Amino acid sequence: MSLTRLDWRRRVAALYATVRDAADPATAHETWRVGRDELLATHPDSPLVPEDRAGFAGLRIAAYDPGLRCEVAADPDVEPHRLEVTTGTDGMVAFDRIAVLRLPGLGDLDVWWLAQYGGGVFVPVKDALAGRETYGGGRYLLDTVKGADLGGDLDPATGRGTLVVDLNFAYNPSCAYDPAWACPLAPPGNTLAAPVRGGELYPLGSSET
Repeated sequence: MSLTRLDWRRRVAALYATVRDAADPATAHETWRVGRDELLATHPDSPLVPEDRAGFAGLRIAAYDPGLRCEVAADPDVEPHRLEVTTGTDGMVAFDRIAVLRLPGLGDLDVWWLAQYGGGVFVPVKDALAGRETYGGGRYLLDTVKGADLGGDLDPATGRGTLVVDLNFAYNPSCAYDPAWACPLAPPGNTLAAPVRGGELYPLGSSET
């Protein structure tokens, strides 16, 4: 581990801060696409293996669909459940289910809290296109410990509020690009029966925006 990883985290956090501040979600999405392409192409901590980085011309990302964006309440009325995942770099990582997001017309997604130092919200998603047009293990929508935070309106006094859910920003975990990584993947409560042709598609290829 080196300070290059710190630089990666800072740049990802700055990119999502720009996304949250943007007045137009479609413009924010284009900024995110360009920024993510640059990170994967040039950063020393890019998950792309050398042979893929050499000819990398951009991620395969679907055109922005405003119908895939909503702001929904994080419903805390869920049964407690702990998810323990063995990862490639962080050992055993534990997540606690803290809420559920009910997405109109799509289904429900569990909200997980990283139950280790620092904490953070984690929302993966696996849709009906997984294994065909999207990564088979699912994608990440929110991972706030890594800076991936699309915003929302939270009340610190009650612990309740809303989260912005924009599936156009769903992105592949590092293990989609390098098998040396072992990543937390979408559990059953984060699986949608509906197809979601938004966000980062699979395999690598040209952007579709």
